[in-house]
Amino acid sequence: MIESGRLRLRRRHDRRPLVLLSPVILTVVIASLAYATPPEMAFSRLLPAAPALAAAMWPVLPTVLLGTVCLFLMIGLSMVFPGLGTWWTAGGIIAVTVAAAYGSHVRLQRERTLFHVRLVADAAQQVVLSPMPCRFAGVEIETLYLAAAAEARIGGDFYEVVDTRFGIRLLIGDVRGKGLPAVGAAAAIVNSFREAAHGEADLVGVARRLDASSSRYNAAFPSEGPMERFATALLVEIPHGGGRIGILNCGHPPPLLRNAGELRVLEPTVPSPLLSLAELMGDHYSVDTFGFAPGDLLLLYTDGVAEARARDGEFFPLASWMGGQPPVPPRELLSALHRDLLRYSRGHLDDDIAALAVRLSESPE
Repeated sequence: MIESGRLRLRRRHDRRPLVLLSPVILTVVIASLAYATPPEMAFSRLLPAAPALAAAMWPVLPTVLLGTVCLFLMIGLSMVFPGLGTWWTAGGIIAVTVAAAYGSHVRLQRERTLFHVRLVADAAQQVVLSPMPCRFAGVEIETLYLAAAAEARIGGDFYEVVDTRFGIRLLIGDVRGKGLPAVGAAAAIVNSFREAAHGEADLVGVARRLDASSSRYNAAFPSEGPMERFATALLVEIPHGGGRIGILNCGHPPPLLRNAGELRVLEPTVPSPLLSLAELMGDHYSVDTFGFAPGDLLLLYTDGVAEARARDGEFFPLASWMGGQPPVPPRELLSALHRDLLRYSRGHLDDDIAALAVRLSESPE
């Protein structure tokens, strides 16, 4: 699994030491200007800005120490240049330092709270997007997950792969909505799939089980907005030994299949209802079958991939991008997709992204 924002975070960390030292740099600059310029310019009155800046990134004690240094600098400057209004500026430094120390304390408390929330999000991620082997009985599978925000850990996108007696079964989908309600709905669907994939003889039975689980979850935890919560999903079955694959599409973006250099968009012949909307749209599911030979590469993805936008508003040209890729292993394909999506969107993804790359090995194990 690959998390989003990696490139952006790397650039931020490259600048972080200089940013952390900025209050010290500001203090040195102000003190130098105050010493090197005529007293009438009164650069010394800017010294309270240094502890105020430190509060945004330093703990309480270093912030107070910097305020103390600024206070002594002001006293020293008053000895060199009498009549600087020392006591007014010193009072300002003391007041700003006290306020900055309190602000730093509040910020640290909020950061601790955010840290614990992220721990919970990481635990939820392990439930919905659990690590999986890269190979299932001769089938290579790699996964990609990109959060829309660098700070995010997980959204409503989900996927899972299960090796059953019926073959290897894959699930990928997207819950409408964001936040913990979407994560809970995704977890309900994924957990149901892990059981249904082993017990149901065909994908239609699996889809009905997923719809029932999604409906029960939505009934127990109704959506706060005016619209019903639903999910798109794509189910794939790869029989042991390959040859053909079965696909059941519940309103999800169609997968792409590269076969002998030719790219195919695997559109469903008959649409199947979205999860939790079967009662409204009708309980009619359709499974399409396609050829799947050794060396073929199948790409499953959520709508965040095809709807990634450039600055001019154009969507990411996924089909033409896929057709232009060389015949590489699934891991390299998703690494290239990760890189090109961030480059195309300039690092600003509007939606979470999940993708699975599947290839039948030339010599199945």
